[in-house]
Amino acid sequence: MTRSSPRAVFADGEGRIFDHPELLMVAWDGAGFRVPHPDELVPLPLGSDLFVLPERTPLALDPDTGDLVEVDELAEIGAVRAVSAFVAPAWLRLLHPAYQRLDGAPDLTLYAYSAIGWMNGRFYVPAVRVDADQRQDPYRFDYDEVAARVRARRAQLPTNASIRHLENCALVYQCRAAQNYFLDRWEAPMPASTGCNAGCLGCISEQPANAVKPPHERIEFAAHAADLVEVAVGHLERVTNGVVSFGQGCEGEPLLRPKVLLATVAGIRARTANGVVNLNSNGSMPDTVAALADAGLDALRISINSARPDAYAAYYRPRGYDLDDVLRSAKEMSQRGRYVSLNWLIFPGVSDTPADLEAMEAFIEAGGVDLIQLRNLNIDPQLYLRELGEDAVDRPIGLIAAIHRLRARFPRLRFGYFNPPRTRMGRVGPLPGARLGLPAATLKGLAEPRPAYL
Repeated sequence: MTRSSPRAVFADGEGRIFDHPELLMVAWDGAGFRVPHPDELVPLPLGSDLFVLPERTPLALDPDTGDLVEVDELAEIGAVRAVSAFVAPAWLRLLHPAYQRLDGAPDLTLYAYSAIGWMNGRFYVPAVRVDADQRQDPYRFDYDEVAARVRARRAQLPTNASIRHLENCALVYQCRAAQNYFLDRWEAPMPASTGCNAGCLGCISEQPANAVKPPHERIEFAAHAADLVEVAVGHLERVTNGVVSFGQGCEGEPLLRPKVLLATVAGIRARTANGVVNLNSNGSMPDTVAALADAGLDALRISINSARPDAYAAYYRPRGYDLDDVLRSAKEMSQRGRYVSLNWLIFPGVSDTPADLEAMEAFIEAGGVDLIQLRNLNIDPQLYLRELGEDAVDRPIGLIAAIHRLRARFPRLRFGYFNPPRTRMGRVGPLPGARLGLPAATLKGLAEPRPAYL
């Protein structure tokens, strides 16, 4: 709590962002408000976005008194509102923004909100890069080049409905995965399903009419296997170490279309042995997962917010399955020598509690998990905690400490953000210095900060 800490930032009524001349940045870890530890802070990553939080007043620290201060207005500016960052892909947000929600404030839209401050002429956020892969770094995408590639692919394959859908994803939604498909690199998406057997609280493609508006529209057509095979085979034959994946943010649960998935996987493997065929899934149908593995599915990424049944059900709202089915899907893959990832939706204050970590450790061990993809959970923090209940936050230890704990328990477990190519799917342990996408020396220097609440 020194004057060398980042200063608090806020926005005026026109959305202009200012730093406070005296007050310091404060963050919320789910259990309380505190000043971020120096090891938790990094300059705002390139490609991150800033948000003004409606009807929420910022909280800050008075360095002279050590008191927590609510800043609702300033004489020179008038009413002010809290500001947050949405950090770029491959970065894990460590702390929430600190604010006071005003009466009648709407729920926040579906993004992962991070604390943010200003120091030495730049913004700082509590975050750590968890994957060195640059496949979604914004500076690697040129919209004009993408548009040209879309036109060329359309001329080459004019009747493929799946490619028409990916055109919209690439050009309208600026989906990096879809853009990479047209740029012939890294991982290509294969959306297949319009329906879902979960009612996820933070679903980004479908929400009830009275809920927050999702950032994406759900795919409106059921993809055909022949189209998906054409997408996948072309990508895997053009791209060295390529990956193709079912299960995107614009679709429902792919396992609900087992015949199409089985025909697609078999069709791909009948034409090429290249690359990785991956399924992003909720893991709700283990028998179908087993059949897909036998047909040639290389990898399964299971999305999960918590390995505690109550917390899992509160977020996923599963219909016709439960967490035991999810675990059995992991086992079906691992027992066949296939690759198993967890798409762990991280929420500071819940994911780093002893109860959540203990349950996650049991899931990792029983499911034979190879990789943890550390993903930020996109949701209004207060909405999430309202749904999970007050007991969801209990003595959080901090996310860096939580990662250290898992690394110590499972030395061979990998950490990252993206679905890996085959060259990074070995079972002999992490690549040197690549467990969190950072140099080994940097990782060893990451402290395990102890919360110091205000």
